[in-house]
Amino acid sequence: MVPKATIVALALACGACAQTSGPESASGPTSLDRAREVSGGLSAMSQQLRLVDLPTPTGPARSLFNGRDLSNWDSWLGYPDPAVTYRDDPGASPVGTSRDTAGDFAVRMIDGAPAIWIRGETWGSLVHREDLRDYHLRLEFKWGEETFAPREALPQNNGLLYHTHGEPGAVFGTWSPSMEFEIMRGSTGMLVTVGRDVRGRTTVAHDAALIEPHLRFQLGGTEVDMANRTPTWNVETAQDVELPVGEWNTLDLYVLGDRAVHVVNGVPVAQVWDMATVAPDGSRQPLTYGRIQLQSEGAETWFRNITVEPIASLPRIVAG
Repeated sequence: MVPKATIVALALACGACAQTSGPESASGPTSLDRAREVSGGLSAMSQQLRLVDLPTPTGPARSLFNGRDLSNWDSWLGYPDPAVTYRDDPGASPVGTSRDTAGDFAVRMIDGAPAIWIRGETWGSLVHREDLRDYHLRLEFKWGEETFAPREALPQNNGLLYHTHGEPGAVFGTWSPSMEFEIMRGSTGMLVTVGRDVRGRTTVAHDAALIEPHLRFQLGGTEVDMANRTPTWNVETAQDVELPVGEWNTLDLYVLGDRAVHVVNGVPVAQVWDMATVAPDGSRQPLTYGRIQLQSEGAETWFRNITVEPIASLPRIVAG
């Protein structure tokens, strides 16, 4: 059986995608065996992807960040010690909204312009108050210099969570249920379902070089229904196109109803459809709108130029 320390290490390596797919033993299937099964035996191949049929905005773009303060944003913080976040019994209560968060989230000047600064030491998120649907969201981010326990030796991590719904802290006392556009060194754009009841379909192939669950987005690959605590709890990007630390990266998120396309620095890296929440009886309720969250997850991060514009169609991802 996988030691609990190993499970926690995998959890920390992938942040909010920390969902184990069950124990494995020396005589049972490994996580890579499960990845091969889930992917129908399809091995990941290098793909050069591009966007076509870019949508024409149906209205003007507007900013979600006014450049002065955090008006229209609410903060939520998880446990005082983030190391307990994924434990069955954290032995503590989330910070929530019980303290001044000026030392966690703020507007500061960097590179001659205002940006949202996220310290990252206490995990949580900055949540925009508006429900969004059918939109193209663009933002820029770059990493700061500091990282914090328990992720100080792991890749810098944050996330853009969208279609956010439900109560603050409903997921590990720290985040709200949502779909995630992962922001992590080497994995920016990864698909993650945040919350036990969140689902989304995509196409994959298996890649032994990846951390568990060893699945990479593959255009034309095997269709899977992503779900936490299963062998499909995250899907890595088609390729890593993030710029070096210290440079500003541009993220584009196209969302139309229950479908979305993730784009990093102009390159499409993943797509998802049939996003939904699942009731106890297994019925699916389409997930078509929600708020966005900017995570705090162990790394100092800067965000700026956050804009959204309405759209009535999605771009298509093609190879070549």
